[in-house]
Amino acid sequence: MKKNIIVIGASAGGLTVLSEILGALPDHFSASLFVVIHTGPDSPGALDFILGRSSALPVKYVYQREKIQTGSIYLPIADHHLVIEDTATVCVTRSPKENRFRPAIDPLFRSAAQSFGTQVIGIVLTGGLDDGTAGLQAIKQRGGTAIVQDPQDAENPSMPRNALKHVRVDHCVPSAGIAPLLIELIQQEAAPYSSVPVNEKLNTEVAIALEHNPVNAGVFKLGKPSIFTCPECHGSLLEIDSDQFTRYRCHTGHAYTVRSLLSENDERIEYALWDVIRILDEHMVLLRQLAEYSHEDGDNETAEHYLDRFKVTKERVNLLRNITFMLHNPEKEPG
Repeated sequence: MKKNIIVIGASAGGLTVLSEILGALPDHFSASLFVVIHTGPDSPGALDFILGRSSALPVKYVYQREKIQTGSIYLPIADHHLVIEDTATVCVTRSPKENRFRPAIDPLFRSAAQSFGTQVIGIVLTGGLDDGTAGLQAIKQRGGTAIVQDPQDAENPSMPRNALKHVRVDHCVPSAGIAPLLIELIQQEAAPYSSVPVNEKLNTEVAIALEHNPVNAGVFKLGKPSIFTCPECHGSLLEIDSDQFTRYRCHTGHAYTVRSLLSENDERIEYALWDVIRILDEHMVLLRQLAEYSHEDGDNETAEHYLDRFKVTKERVNLLRNITFMLHNPEKEPG
């Protein structure tokens, strides 16, 4: 067996780096490549064209199930995870988001580790937060090879830095050095599967990515109950502690690292605050109307009452606006 299964994860700034890496691989490259780059659910689906312009290898989207072929590059369609189903098949699924994304990097990395073990080469490229770290841990636990783009070379160094912090990577190189390294690595023999057994937790998380019922797959065995709730479905989150890299997963399948959970909560706090501000703005309009109606009816005392309430509400909504701005600009003091 050769090290001929390559999984690559990227986010912000990743398109340029991927084009550089894929463009430097020869047309006789004897490995299969699976690529996840964070995209939105409304992505126009042009990555195959963009990456194909620089790649000598065929770049294709996976729409349902595809037979894995050597020398091909596989991408997930929008709003789907890319998951290696077994040693012959790659597929896309609509399983719950992980780390706020679908497609996410971790499901691909875990599924590759489960099916191919020591044959896998996992690569974490530029990107924000820390998607890919848990998946790279799984690849290493199964005897695979871990590569991380040098953070100093990355447009957004957060993903590479977190991977370096929590995974014993085999290679940390600038983007220009990744393709030559891959050409060298795919010539190496992979250790036998039997020397690196599959962890039961890995089986559970891959099953969830393959759209199995999380409860039946054993989600409650992944960790202990936490005090947090899932921002997506509001179910209780289980705390998963793996090599001092804490993650969370709910019983419906959504998964978060600590950083991605914080980021999601930040966004939902902002949504909630703007919702309250909108209600208060509407409340002020109603109070002003009632004051005007009361004044027209000659009831000046009631009109003053509504105007007083209007002024108090206005002060509160202005304070809330300042607090909202301050939460997302920590250096900005409320005015």
